[in-house]
Amino acid sequence: MQCPRPTLKRLSFKLLGENPVARTLLVSALLAQSCLMMPAASAQTDTVVLTDLHLIDGTGQPSITGATVVVQNGRILAAGPSDAVDVPVDAAVRSLAGKTIIPGLINSHGHAGGVRGLESGHYSTENLLRQLRLYASYGVTTVVSLGDDEAPGFALRDAQNSPGLDRSRLFVAGPVLSAATPEQARTLVDETAALQPDFLKIRVDDNLGRTPKMSPEVYRAFIQRAEYHNIPMAVHTYYLEDTRDVVAAGGDFVAHSVRDTHVDDAFAQLLISREVCYTPTLTRELSTYVYEDEPAFFSDPFFLAGLDQPEILDTLRDPQRQQRTRNNAAAQQYKASLPIAMANLKLLADAGVTIAMGTDSGPPARFQGYFEHLEMSMMQDAGLTPTQILYSATGAAANCMGLTDIGTLQPGNWADFIILGQNPLQDINHTRSIEEVWIAGKAVPRPGF
Repeated sequence: MQCPRPTLKRLSFKLLGENPVARTLLVSALLAQSCLMMPAASAQTDTVVLTDLHLIDGTGQPSITGATVVVQNGRILAAGPSDAVDVPVDAAVRSLAGKTIIPGLINSHGHAGGVRGLESGHYSTENLLRQLRLYASYGVTTVVSLGDDEAPGFALRDAQNSPGLDRSRLFVAGPVLSAATPEQARTLVDETAALQPDFLKIRVDDNLGRTPKMSPEVYRAFIQRAEYHNIPMAVHTYYLEDTRDVVAAGGDFVAHSVRDTHVDDAFAQLLISREVCYTPTLTRELSTYVYEDEPAFFSDPFFLAGLDQPEILDTLRDPQRQQRTRNNAAAQQYKASLPIAMANLKLLADAGVTIAMGTDSGPPARFQGYFEHLEMSMMQDAGLTPTQILYSATGAAANCMGLTDIGTLQPGNWADFIILGQNPLQDINHTRSIEEVWIAGKAVPRPGF
């Protein structure tokens, strides 16, 4: 049976009402999801039962000690307290002796395919696969790429609904959109929509006064045309007032922290009322200045395990390069902005805004996989609890990005999860105690780890 690719747009971004087009899209998405849950004729049929484990299922509900997870045909068949889970006859049963299982991490704002070492311009299927396997080695089993996506990325996106998947899942936005007039904006949305992206992305930022900022009439045209095509619009912003206006105009996802000033409760309530999620990307700010000296993580074995070009560190250690960073006005401004971003994250999370973990990793020196764990550590430093952070990186991220069969370990979802040696609810840094990463119901290779 040939199943259609599901519509992964977050239909709940906007009220469907009586709109017949929206209703059709919703029915199509549900039919596609149900089709994907039917095992393919060539799918693996073995059933694996993992028992005696501590389960954090990604829903935000309390964790379960003494749990069992049943995996069949690449998906979760059952997960919960062991006395409430039926173990299929002839299943392969394995005790995890108290280890913790969490869903695979979702990066709601990453990039993939373009960078090799510290150089851009390397977008290819081969480089995409290398990076997606690196993300997977770190337990980041899904990457939402918000921009600079080319045809090979779309092809890999379309091929990933399979029990044979052995790398991270990828969702794509196509090019980052920019226009000088509303007419150009609408045309660009129409052209990009024909590619069937999962999201669209625009930038409303002047790069600290160094470049022109997209005008309100242009970004409103982008947002309105994206809404016409029912494609969620992610917006790169920096300033509070810009962010407030793009959300009021219908923007669907705030792709970076507000960093120029402290947010207020009115802004938090605007995000909540509009059902708009917020991703902090704290490591994006960190990456702009951290190489002014040698970062502590250069000696972290968890970081070094995923580094396939050690000579990168020699370049980043170069004294002249470090001095240029110390003298760079933009880098130092972003450094000063980071405490504001962290304070805003805490205020918004406490107010009830939905936070989706994201890093903007992928550009040079924003190390894929490792930076997601560093991001979560910085979120903890900002005052979020491990429970809040784990939810932001699993179930909340999936809901925010409209990803319907990942993010939680619920029946029918893909069996993408991490086996940890330590409990991350005690310290979010325990997400680094990875023993195995499973994608589509099987452990994937982790070279170097």
